[in-house]
Amino acid sequence: MKNICVVGVGYVGLVTGTCFADLGNRVCCLDINAERIEGLKRGILPIYEPGLAEMVKRNVQAGRLSFTTSYEEAINGLPADFVFIAVGTPEGVDGEADLRYVRMAAESIADVADHPLIIVNKSTVPVGTGDWVADIIRAHQKKPIPFSVVSNPEFLREGSAIQDFLNPDRVVLGSLDREAAAKVADLHLPLRTTIMITDLRTAEMIKYASNAFLAAKISFINEIAAICEALGADVKEVAAGVGYDKRIGRTFLDAGIGWGGSCFPKDVKALAYMATVHGRHPQLLQAVMDINTDQRRLVVQKVRDCLGTLEGKTVGLLGLAFKPNTDDMRDAPSIDIAHMLQAEGALVKAYDPVAMVSAARVLHDVVLAEDPYELAEGCDAIIVVTEWNEFKQLDMARLKRAMRQPVIVDGRNIYEPETMKAYGFTYRGIGRGYNGCG
Repeated sequence: MKNICVVGVGYVGLVTGTCFADLGNRVCCLDINAERIEGLKRGILPIYEPGLAEMVKRNVQAGRLSFTTSYEEAINGLPADFVFIAVGTPEGVDGEADLRYVRMAAESIADVADHPLIIVNKSTVPVGTGDWVADIIRAHQKKPIPFSVVSNPEFLREGSAIQDFLNPDRVVLGSLDREAAAKVADLHLPLRTTIMITDLRTAEMIKYASNAFLAAKISFINEIAAICEALGADVKEVAAGVGYDKRIGRTFLDAGIGWGGSCFPKDVKALAYMATVHGRHPQLLQAVMDINTDQRRLVVQKVRDCLGTLEGKTVGLLGLAFKPNTDDMRDAPSIDIAHMLQAEGALVKAYDPVAMVSAARVLHDVVLAEDPYELAEGCDAIIVVTEWNEFKQLDMARLKRAMRQPVIVDGRNIYEPETMKAYGFTYRGIGRGYNGCG
């Protein structure tokens, strides 16, 4: 059993701390947000993640997981062998990563630490941050105490974060101190996966390169979808045929509204920013971002094409979270789509199985419905924004009866065109090999 402090109780921090506790370690999760910590002590989680609430409860009851706002308690009370920094790194003004919370964490660790530590950067941070964190800690120590910094980028998908932590494709570790990296590797041995140890900057770069490549795959298939639609091909079949090639693979080749969330948007922008600052020209990254933005405009255009005008029309958004199995509204496509519809005079209604509370904080003048059928009441069109499984099982006849005009713009291609036409809908997907609103 090792003693671990995790700074930050967002998606990465809370999942990381809880999973390490489930592996038999003693973990104290720290956050400066007292409301979040008090909620966790009462069993109220600040995020929605399938299976996480049960795992938190189990490990709290077993005495392996605790929560605090005190750095002194979290680091020296255990005492901690490892301190994982898992705080947010939001997007800055020019697309750069904002490291204020990383700085605050590093300074606070240095202020209280009274014994040797291994400090692990779990947050997604620009290349070179590991060296910067080490400099901050040395500058703020009250007396010289040995420490090492290890980069351990996360590859957790919201909605399947526990599965991703416990069954990772790989664990990436970077450090100038190979012994420290080996100790962090030992923490991950129960996962029985490939562990890659490299230098700090390479580990930090692996995270950005991974997310940029996945975002590029999505933007690539969306560009192919536009061409498919113009030429009469079906992008779903094209993606399947392409994906059978083992060099390419089928994952992340789903045409639709594009990517959002807390990682891809800010990480691709941050990588492009780093490249530009160092005199490089990230044309591909820029195109990846431009295509993604265009997809949000595309679904609004499809609704406009089918209705003739958006002025005075009622449009429903089926799904709000940026992806299924989460309530995360960060850079969710639904936000931009709602604003574009409202700017053209449409009344916007919306429904999501999980994200209604989160959505209410960021969507204004949007009517929130209790279920998909209430959403459909009086709608001139519905846009499928999030591919929740339950939307695939809707009673389409009932949905059609509730609508003023039976127009469906399927931004996630979860329905089959011929099936929807048989129900009597005017149906538009993304790149499904047909034109018009029939």
